[in-house]
Amino acid sequence: MAVRDTRAASPRQPDTGIQKPFKELQMHDIIDTAVAAGTFKTLAAAVTAAGLVPTLKGAGPFTVFAPNDAAFAKLPAGTVESLLKDLPKLTAILKYHVVAGKVMAADVMKMDGKTAATVNGALLKISTTGGVKLNAETNVIATDIECTNGVIHVIDSVLLPA
Repeated sequence: MAVRDTRAASPRQPDTGIQKPFKELQMHDIIDTAVAAGTFKTLAAAVTAAGLVPTLKGAGPFTVFAPNDAAFAKLPAGTVESLLKDLPKLTAILKYHVVAGKVMAADVMKMDGKTAATVNGALLKISTTGGVKLNAETNVIATDIECTNGVIHVIDSVLLPA
């Protein structure tokens, strides 16, 4: 006697050739993501000079407030070159752009009037009135660039610790 399967067949999904969401396939660590973007060349050079590449390729998670090349271009002439020769100062400035943990934009929006401790120990003042600002002057211009070991938020100026 033959047994007939009466279960309804599940609808067949079209074969897109992609097993995972595209975003997952393209996700990289903070360093590789910044380099691939092509707009963080100065930051990448500075991180390399300061010896921070292994750290930012590490497990994390980290939140990086990343100044793009246009942000570095706003600095007075000769500043970047001078910093590349003063590695302790460069390292302190770069660590001022990093917060331990993965802090997404939605989390930052709940921090109006508060501060966030950076990896160098100094505090960033956060304002969310009229867009997110750090230390009342630096604008966050792109958010939530997710990486395998954290998140990048793009800023329009280089943060300098007091």
